[in-house]
Amino acid sequence: MARVNRLLPAAALAVSCAVSFNANALVGASEEASAREGAHAIMVLKRGGRSAGFCTGVVLSPTVVLTAGHCAHGADALAVNVTRQGAPRIVSVVDASIHPEFRPDAIKKRERSIDLALLRLAEPLPSAFQPAALSPTNALAVGDRYRIAGFGITREGDGDSAGRLRAGELEARAPASRILLWAKDPNAKGFGACTGDSGGPVFAADGSVFAIVTWSTGEGRKQCGTITQGALVAPQRAWIDGLLARWR
Repeated sequence: MARVNRLLPAAALAVSCAVSFNANALVGASEEASAREGAHAIMVLKRGGRSAGFCTGVVLSPTVVLTAGHCAHGADALAVNVTRQGAPRIVSVVDASIHPEFRPDAIKKRERSIDLALLRLAEPLPSAFQPAALSPTNALAVGDRYRIAGFGITREGDGDSAGRLRAGELEARAPASRILLWAKDPNAKGFGACTGDSGGPVFAADGSVFAIVTWSTGEGRKQCGTITQGALVAPQRAWIDGLLARWR
C-alpha cells in the first residue's frame, strides 16, 4: 500500500500557496455550491519539494478525507483548510494512504490507475463539515447527469480565480467504464473540472458521491473544459472501508 511519510506540521503550508502541481474549480458556467455540497467538500493543501498547491477532498468522517491519489503523491506536507470565514485555519494530515493500484505516470504510459487517497487528520473537523454518503453502485449509462464541486480555478491559467467552492452539471459520455467516469458539458460550452478540482466529489442524483475527480482535458493546448474524468468509488469500497475501520 502506497503511503506518504515524513509529513510536516500544517504550519509549514501557506493557505495562499501557488497552484503549481498536477491537480485537476470548474471552468465554464459554474455556480456557487449549495450548503449541502459545502458540508461534504474541503480544500486539501500540499507541499512537495519547492512546489505547493491544492486539491479538493470529500469528508468521509470527522477525521478522514478522500481525495485523488496524485494530490498526495510526492507530498512532504499535507493539510486541510477548514476556514469558513475570518482568519485562515488549517488542520494537519497525520497519515495518508494512496490506493495500491495508483500509478503516477499512468496517463503517459496509458496504464490502468486507481487515482485515490485517504487522509487522516490530526483533529476532528468543525461541525460545519459532514460525512458524505458514498454510492453503492458503479452502474452508469451514457447521458446520465452528475453534479461536480471543487475549489479550483474558474478561468484556465488564472490562479486568482480559485479558492471558492463551485459546482455544476456534467453528463456521462463514452466509454462506459466499470471503474472510471468519463463526462462532458451537456451544453457543450466548455464546463468541466480544472486545476484544483482533483479529489472533488461527483454527486449522483440521490446526493451520494459517485466518483472522485481525477483528470481533465480541453481543446487544443487547453487542459480543461472538454472531458472530466473521475474514479468510481463503489469498486473501491473494500479499500476505503478497511482504512476507515482501521483509523477509527
